[in-house]
Amino acid sequence: MTVSEFITNLPDIPRIITALAEWLACFVCILPMRKRERIGKASFAAVSAGFLAAQSIFMVVTDGFDGIAWNLCMAGAVLLMFFYIRICTKTTLNNAVSGCCTAFISSEFAASFEWQIWCYVHDIIGLRGIIWEAGILVVVYGIVFFIMWQLSRSIASSDEEFTVTGIETGMTVVASLLIFAVSNLGFLPVDVPFAGRDSMEIFNMRTLVDLGGVAILYAYQSQWKSTHMQRELETIQTILNSQYEQYKQAQRTVGLINYRYHDLKNHIIALRADADASRRQEYLDKLEHEIQDYEALNKTGNQVLDTVLTSKNLRCMQHKIDMTCVIDGKLFDTMDVMDICSIFGNALDNAVECELKIKDYAKRMIHVDAFSEKSFLIIRFENYYEGEIRFEKGFPVTSKKEQSLHGYGLKSLRYTVHKYKGEVQIDARDNWFSLRILIPLEMTEGTLPQI
Repeated sequence: MTVSEFITNLPDIPRIITALAEWLACFVCILPMRKRERIGKASFAAVSAGFLAAQSIFMVVTDGFDGIAWNLCMAGAVLLMFFYIRICTKTTLNNAVSGCCTAFISSEFAASFEWQIWCYVHDIIGLRGIIWEAGILVVVYGIVFFIMWQLSRSIASSDEEFTVTGIETGMTVVASLLIFAVSNLGFLPVDVPFAGRDSMEIFNMRTLVDLGGVAILYAYQSQWKSTHMQRELETIQTILNSQYEQYKQAQRTVGLINYRYHDLKNHIIALRADADASRRQEYLDKLEHEIQDYEALNKTGNQVLDTVLTSKNLRCMQHKIDMTCVIDGKLFDTMDVMDICSIFGNALDNAVECELKIKDYAKRMIHVDAFSEKSFLIIRFENYYEGEIRFEKGFPVTSKKEQSLHGYGLKSLRYTVHKYKGEVQIDARDNWFSLRILIPLEMTEGTLPQI
């Protein structure tokens, strides 16, 4: 075939090549997403193989359709792609729709680009044979979908998958429809505007428009992720400020309580001098013992910690929760006040919330300890729980209806710990919930680490 004949008669893309591109695009879209609990590695492989077969059979059987029937077939192919993503991943409907749209446009680009390369190598250079065909397919698809996998992974590379809103999903659907329509304008009859005059022109237009579409959709997703992270950071900062405000309020409250208890102790001394009744003496002994217990409570050696722990302990006493602390407060002398408030405030608020669900007061228990070991500051929060706690990405999943408004306390805590190059580990077994924090001691000394 001459160059002019090649340009005029560029053959259509084989449907099996398009089916493979659609399946691969969904596959790289699914990889960084959260999988459903029932989808293990073996199940995922079986489901993937089944959808590859279904996609291939559907595309091959519908080969040759034209006009409205062709558009319906493409809609059917997109629907199969959506079901593949939806069945394998535990994500929202909006995320699944947006991912499917991006995967579809990516597959259109990959198939068009690969077929143009294949036709050029086959008809112009003259390299023919099954080995060359397979080699070009593997190389082109390998490069294209590896780049798309890296892009998808970079967008999803956070501790928690960000949720696409309904407006963002609508924008993705509209953009995908426009990209698909413009990329296929060349296939209109030659006597209408915007139609292509030869095959090379048509395929160039299709490939370049799809490439631009892929870039637009991934840019959209990247921007949405940045916006989501910014909103989340603002929420975490709000919680951090809230914990600090609670600390300042507690500081004033604890100071007032200390004054009142000190004044009451002086009254007891006066009453003891005048009282002769044994019953009154017994009451005064008991009251003095309670005051001594309070005075000995939460004396860690760090004033900020003492205030935070006393405030939380008062709340525990109000709800009949037994809270015990064994803490070396000197380990926190150089830690920022707001960071201490964030770590202990959020962890204890989470523990108290859990204990309030327990009806038996005797089982409402919280224990906190902090110590140094092998150049690490170790902080451990433990509390009793009942029922079942599910985890995703190392953090407990809420049973509340407003899931989007839950979990920011632990996120704020983790954000603070990461400032000091530390790590957070959460475990739940034998009805004991454990939150363990490890921070290198050198990170708590000197100046506050920059982030």
